[in-house]
Amino acid sequence: MANISISEEDENIILQVKSLGFRTDTAKYGVLRLALTKSLRIETPPESDLDTIKKSKPYDLREVTGFGKSEDEKGIHDFDDAVRALLSVYHQEDLFASDQRYRLFLQRHIRRGLREIRTSWNAGHNFINWLREELFQGLTSDNTELSVATETDLLLDALTEISVHADIRDIKQGIRLDRYALYLANINHLDNLKKGLGKLSFRLGLPENAITLSASKEAGVVNPDIPRSPEHWKTVSPARLNEWADLPHSEKLPVWLGQTVLGENFSMDLAEAPHVLLAGATGSGKTVCLHSLICSLLRTQNKEKLQFALIDPKGTELNAYAQLPNLFGGFVAKSTLEAANMLDELVEAMEARNRLFVEMGVRDIDEASKKSALPRIVVVVEELADLLMQSRELETPLVRLAQKARSTGIHLVLATQRPDAATFSGLLRSNIPVRIALRVQKHTESSIILDQKGAEALLGKGDMLIKLTDQPEPIRVHGAKIGDSEIALAIQKFGR
Repeated sequence: MANISISEEDENIILQVKSLGFRTDTAKYGVLRLALTKSLRIETPPESDLDTIKKSKPYDLREVTGFGKSEDEKGIHDFDDAVRALLSVYHQEDLFASDQRYRLFLQRHIRRGLREIRTSWNAGHNFINWLREELFQGLTSDNTELSVATETDLLLDALTEISVHADIRDIKQGIRLDRYALYLANINHLDNLKKGLGKLSFRLGLPENAITLSASKEAGVVNPDIPRSPEHWKTVSPARLNEWADLPHSEKLPVWLGQTVLGENFSMDLAEAPHVLLAGATGSGKTVCLHSLICSLLRTQNKEKLQFALIDPKGTELNAYAQLPNLFGGFVAKSTLEAANMLDELVEAMEARNRLFVEMGVRDIDEASKKSALPRIVVVVEELADLLMQSRELETPLVRLAQKARSTGIHLVLATQRPDAATFSGLLRSNIPVRIALRVQKHTESSIILDQKGAEALLGKGDMLIKLTDQPEPIRVHGAKIGDSEIALAIQKFGR
């Protein structure tokens, strides 16, 4: 009798991985166990929605965990007790006391793991390279301290070469960077340091402009941030989003985007923004950052206080949110016509709210909410460049919303992977003050997003610069990898 069931979609990914990554007789079961491992690395439990399967493919527990197999049988051995113990610890429940509960959790983890493989691995890419990165990313090697010591010696030598004499007073290891506290005996050496950052990068084997300077409150001290090699990076766990969401928040629309260079949570108030541009090259982590923004709102708000208006010209990135209970218009707009109609309706909603405020004798949504329940609306455009390329006329309602929607509680989040003057025109730029820049190809693209250079030197994979209205310089933040499981959990919390 079958103990574990998966969907046809799950079975298809098993066959794809089997053909490219596994060559043994028990290859399919190897993929199932890999999926279990992938799911157990996620700190939040798999959602109950994974129990629903329309067309199921059965697998016997004997083949999945080796249940009941003897040592002289070929193939996998019996490690069923080990798996049951792992799941018992993970779920804080004695699963040796209930076979039904054990199989239920095992099936959820396997299905979630297969879904994670399906969404994060491109079948056209090398599976072994993907596997190495996914399973071992963030594990620090034994020679981390030796690497820092070597880097310190190289840094001091390189500083001497550019005529900078300094003492290293402190080194703080961040998520991906090492922050040095350099005491400059001669204040004139600061100019030498700024001009010589490119040479320092070259001397340390880093890309040009990889080293950046951050401010220090200590007199005579400057802080160069020096990237570590990728194998020494730490990852920002998506569980940090869940921990942050459980804290009390005073902001009207709190948004969590990741952790700062030194590992502190970074959040902002979207209501105060009041609009955001999010841009970065393909593979920089733009879409994952967008998911973090949306999920943090879902985790801290409820359907009575917040609506989402979602526009996705690609038709693929925002599908996960199609089941939200109170979508503006009731659907995710994908075609140009749907997007145009939704934007026109949003403009009309903005004008209707302004008329209502006059009748109520109030100035904005904050005052109006004290007299009548009125949800804020977050408008998300997943790919602004694609939208405007299909119809330039759609810029008009976007500009009107950017200019006038703040007081009515309507906020824009515009994302694009092509940050150029044609996509982000002067009218939009002047009315969208908060900018999030992930890695871009050219400094001119960084200037379009941030009004300054810097984004071209980011490390990719969620490394970003965030420009706020009340901060003189952009803040560097490392994002978490928000996956389908975190999205599903956020939607579930929001719908309650």
